[in-house]
Amino acid sequence: MTETASPPPCIAVVDDDEALRDSLAWLLESVGLSTRAYGDGEAFLATLPEAHDAILLDVRMPGLSGLQVQQRLNERGDATPVIFMTGHGDVPMAVAALKAGAFDFIEKPFNHQQLIDCVQQALAEHQRERLARSRLEALQARYATLRPKEQRILVHVAEGMTSREIADHLGVSAKTVEVYRLRAMKALGAANLAELVRICVALGLVEALPTAPRQR
Repeated sequence: MTETASPPPCIAVVDDDEALRDSLAWLLESVGLSTRAYGDGEAFLATLPEAHDAILLDVRMPGLSGLQVQQRLNERGDATPVIFMTGHGDVPMAVAALKAGAFDFIEKPFNHQQLIDCVQQALAEHQRERLARSRLEALQARYATLRPKEQRILVHVAEGMTSREIADHLGVSAKTVEVYRLRAMKALGAANLAELVRICVALGLVEALPTAPRQR
């Protein structure tokens, strides 16, 4: 049984200039990416969020501006990376877009390799974020299966309390604390105490310790 190859990442090209849309589609497809072109922000926003892996978005367009499109994306929780395409006088707008969460901006006319590199970096970053989000959701689901007492013990362990201190605090035996701790570690896939603490930090159960400054 042969495996089905995954489709190439899809880049949305949102610009009112048809010649530019066609040029960008040709460029991106020449390096193995797929594209979907939109002549305005309204047509783009009508598509499903999961339809695209990155977005090339013009700052100035009839109807909704690029910044307004970005605002709508943020409002609906769409985390797809946005790369703004700007004219010479649009840099202040591009800076505003970066502050609102855009991945980057590139100035017209484009350096083709710069644009390709920027898109590839955005895709790689988006993939890392998706994997991290998926791992966190899996951890949250595992944590939810723990008993309330196991959850409390887990937090106390991550806070640095010993089994005896936890036992005294909860009014149970140290043996019970150990049994619950091991059960929780197994459920969360933590091989050791360090992994358990990292998981608790990732779940937001305890705060990460500040990194100590290096000794000179």
